[in-house]
Amino acid sequence: MLQIAICDDEQFYREKMKKLVEGYLEKRRLQYTLHLFLSGEEFLKQCENSVKYDIVFLDINMEQIDGIQTAKRIRSFHSNTYIVFVTAFIDYALEGYKVNAVRYLMKDAIDLAMEECMMAILQKMQIAQVTFAFLEGEKRLYIDNILYVESRGHKSIFHYMEEKIVAYQIYEKLDSVEKRLENCNFLRIHKSYLVNMKHIRRVSNYVAFLDTDEELPIPRLRFQRVKEAFVDYKGAL
Repeated sequence: MLQIAICDDEQFYREKMKKLVEGYLEKRRLQYTLHLFLSGEEFLKQCENSVKYDIVFLDINMEQIDGIQTAKRIRSFHSNTYIVFVTAFIDYALEGYKVNAVRYLMKDAIDLAMEECMMAILQKMQIAQVTFAFLEGEKRLYIDNILYVESRGHKSIFHYMEEKIVAYQIYEKLDSVEKRLENCNFLRIHKSYLVNMKHIRRVSNYVAFLDTDEELPIPRLRFQRVKEAFVDYKGAL
């Protein structure tokens, strides 16, 4: 299911974009959720908003926290979100390149541009997913939204970002889960924790600090190896 956000301080354009996006997706019978935000501050109020959306439409000219600043915050989490700037002006191209914006939509031509924009994004999207048979039933998860997997007793607990952080349980050893997720940038920081490096903010003092403000311990004997692996990952971004 696509997660889409529209952030614009003008109600007219919020509603206009909502109608255009919904019309495009419903015509193609694509499942989605769509949320509207009145400002950059409102969007960033919840930490998970910086990573959970597949597509974010951002008005550049908002007061206090504008679209450029909001986009930089999204990118600070190494999010793969497709950012679309919506503007009445075209003189922000350089800033857009810095945050890897996929499109600029001019407000006076948005009716004509939206379909091409959505088509281009959906063609580019290759959202990696993985399926597990959880106790809650078989679920197909977006790999980017898996925060970490925790070994607890005979179960592996997936801490997963949806509207809020949820936990899915499976009777499978963490070693087995690690093999399933190899080549997906997960790092075994502890015998009990397999962490998505996308969500590690920093590694220091034998702790992995996540972008959800959680802190996970790293054993002393494993710390140097974990730190080097994380540095290599950051350098490759």
